[in-house]
Amino acid sequence: MNTLDTPQVTGLLGELFRASEITKTELSRQLAALHGAERQRLFDDASHQELYSYARTAHLAISPATGEILYLLARLANARTIVEFGTSFGVSTIYLAAAVKDGGGGMVYGTESEPSKAREARANLASAGLASFCQILEGDAVTTLPANLPAVVDFLFLDGAKPLYATIFRMIEPHLRVGAIVVADNADGSPEYLEVLRRDGRYHSARVGRDVELSIKLES
Repeated sequence: MNTLDTPQVTGLLGELFRASEITKTELSRQLAALHGAERQRLFDDASHQELYSYARTAHLAISPATGEILYLLARLANARTIVEFGTSFGVSTIYLAAAVKDGGGGMVYGTESEPSKAREARANLASAGLASFCQILEGDAVTTLPANLPAVVDFLFLDGAKPLYATIFRMIEPHLRVGAIVVADNADGSPEYLEVLRRDGRYHSARVGRDVELSIKLES
């Protein structure tokens, strides 16, 4: 039995996915209630900081199918060191930490700018029995990651503020080993990232489903 199949983890993920649906519905309701010009201003802001303040109680979780893909890819890559940009309440982190644990050990470095979400993510990882396989870096990832990056990264998952995808990728790229996997959720939200990635001949990329960009580093 792998970690994802244990009652402890399946029960917790079920609770988190149910909470995600509720909080996403509430976030949509709040945004819909805004005046059209105000709502557009939030989405036009390149930093998305004010928009994300609206989402501080929303789980914004990946789908169960994406979680299973993350687990499988991390296991196939024998990933021991994973960087996750955008932890939120820790749903994707649970899948990644389970893969690290089941693969023999390692560490997931998660990033979360909202303190309340970082606290909840740590609590959820502890409830899943996976706290020792993950370190949540609280604060702006552009600041926290450089001070905590391991020398070699096996797997990068991008699921935070879309305008920062290219910045985070450039930061992590020198640490990615040959054979490293990069997964970007909602990739179409960051045209700059897609341009940077597809322009780099060392990577091969493919679209998985509607909005997940999957890439592998072929050479250094």
